[in-house]
Amino acid sequence: MLNLKKKRKRKLAPVQIVALGFVIVIFIGALLLMLPISSEGGIRTPFIDCIFTSTSAVCVTGLITLNTAEYWSYFGKTIIIMLIQIGGLGFMSFATMFALLLGKRITLKERLIIQEAMNSFSLQGLVKLAKYILIFTFSVEGIGALFLSTKFIPEYGILKGIYFSIFHSISAFCNAGFDLTGSSLMPYSQNVVVMITISALVILGGLGFTVWSEIYNYKGIKKLSLHSKLVISMTIFLILGGWILMFLFEMNNPETLQSLPIKGKVLGSLFAAITPRTAGFNSISTSAMTPAGKFLTMILMFIGGSPGSTAGGVKTATIGLVLMTVISVIRKREDTEVFKRTINKDLVYRAFAIIIISMGVVITTTIILSITEVGASLEYILYEATSAFGTVGLTLGLTPNLSAIGKIVVAITMYIGRVGALTLILALSNKKNGSAIKYPDGKILVG
Repeated sequence: MLNLKKKRKRKLAPVQIVALGFVIVIFIGALLLMLPISSEGGIRTPFIDCIFTSTSAVCVTGLITLNTAEYWSYFGKTIIIMLIQIGGLGFMSFATMFALLLGKRITLKERLIIQEAMNSFSLQGLVKLAKYILIFTFSVEGIGALFLSTKFIPEYGILKGIYFSIFHSISAFCNAGFDLTGSSLMPYSQNVVVMITISALVILGGLGFTVWSEIYNYKGIKKLSLHSKLVISMTIFLILGGWILMFLFEMNNPETLQSLPIKGKVLGSLFAAITPRTAGFNSISTSAMTPAGKFLTMILMFIGGSPGSTAGGVKTATIGLVLMTVISVIRKREDTEVFKRTINKDLVYRAFAIIIISMGVVITTTIILSITEVGASLEYILYEATSAFGTVGLTLGLTPNLSAIGKIVVAITMYIGRVGALTLILALSNKKNGSAIKYPDGKILVG
């Protein structure tokens, strides 16, 4: 009887509340999208497509089974962009904002949930960080919309141009990849203002709010935290490396960059290196890319953005930590060293666990889709699975043709990618403490 009472009184852990919160927002969004007013034709949209679209929006992915520009009414599009904003910033940021507006005190439990949602190091200054995130986000999105309006207003008129500017600015900053043009940003592949603005918004949103907080209060490179140094270094490395490789892979491809002038080649290859982490816009045809270009895109999609950001993937810091561990092993160092600092082994184990579990999710999704999506090539399926897990939104054309089971599988993969594979496992696990048993050392041959 005592055990039953304890089970009844057991409360959800912060990680479980975060995982459950995303599910609730997704279902509310799906119900709103089912309303006839949400579709352009005034019809009730099938639940499977609504849940898929809502999941894609809340998980800031961008994969769609229905054309956003043509199918949804302005009411439906507004619901989608609101879901993107909530999903990008996290529902706890908005809950904190409303609590502060109502003069409500933020409790310790709520602070623990905010800490889990924002991937923060400590409880100190979390409410202040939440305020900063909201102010920073709305400010950046406003500036981005202002720049985009210089192109969209002359093309679509004042009201439609402003709406398009705001929609694409939010979608870019939240790394969502939803667009209202019907063909992503391919019509603007040589427009410097649109390409650079969207690229800047994607990078800003993918760096992480903790990093931007430190940059805002910049007092010298030595004052930056180890986390910020690693994230900034990996981001620069991936952008520059991806840019150079994408240019080399696609420069002679007649279906992507070859026919473009030098400005178009530079912008196209840069954009193709930035958006897979994890925005989902494209200015050149993804299906027409060379095999090397597609494979590079999949690698960038799997890596994604940075911890505590609007992006998905395994995160730059995770990859950076694994790479530095490999380098330390090659140098025969006992511990992982990053910028002359020793990294705790628990963090290293966590990083490797995230990589392995994430690869397992992508492989599992690929295997299931290879069974359900009859006639689709392995290349298309693997690309789709990686894009869904990385919450990217790029596709080779498989998404609109997914079967009902395929849509459910991809939706679940998007959810896992947004919440985090390891986070979801911890949320489903009842065990809180590790085993206190210490077994004798054993030896295994590796390599």
